[in-house]
Amino acid sequence: MTTSRRLTLQCSTCGGPHPHRLLSREEEAAAKRQLGLRAVYDFWICENVVDTDTGAQCRTMRRWAATRPFPKPVKLLPPD
Repeated sequence: MTTSRRLTLQCSTCGGPHPHRLLSREEEAAAKRQLGLRAVYDFWICENVVDTDTGAQCRTMRRWAATRPFPKPVKLLPPD
């Protein structure tokens, strides 16, 4: 059984259920560098649009089983 790449999960920053997706390969590499972790395959990123004018997304990372895997919310930095 495969896991869907998109789920509606609770977001610690947005405060409600919002669409999340698994990280892409490029985002996984960036998250490893940003967090200093060796494995980030189980991280999900919030796709909630927080600014309708620019289309900016929340981008807060979480694990499937842990809404707050870090003491403070961690946002994946946007691509260069």
